[in-house]
Amino acid sequence: MRVSGAHYRTIWIAESGTVRAIDQSRLPFELATIDLETLADAAQAIKTMAVRGAPLIGATAAYGMALAARSSPSDSHLAEAARTLQATRPTAINLLWALTRMRTVLAEVQPKERVDVAFREAAAICEADVEQCRLIGVHGLELIRGLAKTAGRRLNILTHCNAGWLACVDWGTALAPVYMAHDAGIPVHIWVDETRPRNQGAALTAFELGAHGVPHTVIADNLGGHLMQRGQVDL
Repeated sequence: MRVSGAHYRTIWIAESGTVRAIDQSRLPFELATIDLETLADAAQAIKTMAVRGAPLIGATAAYGMALAARSSPSDSHLAEAARTLQATRPTAINLLWALTRMRTVLAEVQPKERVDVAFREAAAICEADVEQCRLIGVHGLELIRGLAKTAGRRLNILTHCNAGWLACVDWGTALAPVYMAHDAGIPVHIWVDETRPRNQGAALTAFELGAHGVPHTVIADNLGGHLMQRGQVDL
């Protein structure tokens, strides 16, 4: 997505070959990155929520397995790496899914091939996430377009937490249709729940929307019901 006119993803391979990710613990005050060079780096990034959001956690874990393979491609080391990564956020379903996929793929090739295969598979996981989110946006755009045509005015959309591109590799889930609607010239305004206690809405969703130029207002979490009662939420 766009920040100050530049396109970003949340995680990518830098020219140096290291895995680079946006450090979300520094947002919204500073757009900074972190380099993940080891399994321990990837695990720490997930555990401290420098990267967060279930799809991005899965992608980071996949690259964590690739980094582990770079250190040692043995079965025992990869099994221990998977256990280390799974312990970082055991409730994130994408984490277990990505680890299972990586272990299954790596088990089918010889140890000397595992580094290249691991990095290719991690990249494939990232690309699949981008495409899935894009398709969510395409589908959701038509829903928003229909609502806007019926309403004949700017739509007010309520969000909670962060389900935009920062939670994924790109585009996002709930916010992908919002970005596409805005880019299509459909007038939308977003009510952004602050989402306590970590304020993912106020810190991350508001940052995303502002960077993309989407009109939005940060609200207290308990204001959503009042806005709905007053008919000020369309979606």
